[in-house]
Amino acid sequence: MSEFIGRHDNLTDGPRRSYQVRPDELEGAVRETLSQRVAIARPLGADPAGQAIRRANRIRRRRTGAGLALAAATTVLLSAGMAQLGSETRRDGSSVVVIGDPDPNSRPLPTASSPGLAPSPALVVGETLVNADGRRLVLPDVGPAERVQPLPNGGGWLVVGARSTAGRFLWVVQDDGLVQVLLAGAGAIVLAPDSLQVAWRDGGDLLVAGVVGTQLIGAVRTPVPTLAEPVRFVGDSVLVRLDPASAGHTLWRPGAGPLPEALDQKSLNVYGRLPDGRLVGQVATTEPGRTCLAVLTPTRHLDPVRTGCGPDLSPDGIGGVSPDGRWLLVNGGPGTVGRSLLVDLQRLGPGASAVAAGPPITGAVVWSDETTAAYLDGTGQLVRVDVVQARAGKPAGAAAVPGVAADDRPILVTGF
Repeated sequence: MSEFIGRHDNLTDGPRRSYQVRPDELEGAVRETLSQRVAIARPLGADPAGQAIRRANRIRRRRTGAGLALAAATTVLLSAGMAQLGSETRRDGSSVVVIGDPDPNSRPLPTASSPGLAPSPALVVGETLVNADGRRLVLPDVGPAERVQPLPNGGGWLVVGARSTAGRFLWVVQDDGLVQVLLAGAGAIVLAPDSLQVAWRDGGDLLVAGVVGTQLIGAVRTPVPTLAEPVRFVGDSVLVRLDPASAGHTLWRPGAGPLPEALDQKSLNVYGRLPDGRLVGQVATTEPGRTCLAVLTPTRHLDPVRTGCGPDLSPDGIGGVSPDGRWLLVNGGPGTVGRSLLVDLQRLGPGASAVAAGPPITGAVVWSDETTAAYLDGTGQLVRVDVVQARAGKPAGAAAVPGVAADDRPILVTGF
């Protein structure tokens, strides 16, 4: 054992290990070892940066593809709608549909508000549209108007031109004064109450198109008889009068086939729609020269479900139903000595009667609520009818519209 006592760490008989290393040599060895370890490329179990880059590339490719597909679908849809509308409105005559944005630099500027000249309800006077709140918008590029309604989402107006030798026009007028022509040279033009659709006569056809923004799209047409004209929208269908000189209407639903054969031979005029969808109209009777009021089913037959033959009615077809379906404001016949009549539709029946409401109606009837209506008389003066007053024996009188010259004929704005 003694032979091993003097040995500390060398267990062999070889030469003793030298511990004489200079500091610079030790530093060089450490540097070399570390550099060798850094040079060795060891694969990582996961590459977060690479994964993030690859994920971003995939998301970008998907978004780009979706955007291109959506753009292509939109382009095809709009192109198809425009092409169809353009083809639907072409004929041998002069009817033209113009869809586009004219030079924005030529837009007229709206005039300042004039609260003192604000009539109620809103109306068009000459080339100026006056809102109920007093705002006035000049319409320099719009001809004589026959009907005005607000656009579906606001921001402007649909204006139907009066009949002329060049046909009728349909304009869209935006609140900033931009005027665009949607239809030119058309026959009768009818707007849906919500302004989402328009129907018009073009040559031997009847067409219906949707109103989207400031454009007409998706036109559908059907051949119609020579004297047939659209009267009003009934839901998504169009009520068509086949001959103004005789009784009879039919309902056409666009896209559901041609114009149906007229099975109704009694209805003379249709004044409006009840909340349940049924119609209020004037029907002929077996007694010559006598007509009755009737509630009609909204089908091709237009069957009367309830009639009232008491009031003496004018054959002009002018009238309007209150929003709740309770009242009908209509022109009376010769026996009423030139008066408009107020009829209680809830009491429509064999003993139906009417009370005098005011002077004869010219143009549209605008109900502002369930008991208040307004219209213009034959001189262009404004008549406001209060149901309570009329039933109490106090018919409304006509009053001049403030700020309107005597030779101007205002047009009431409907569709509110």
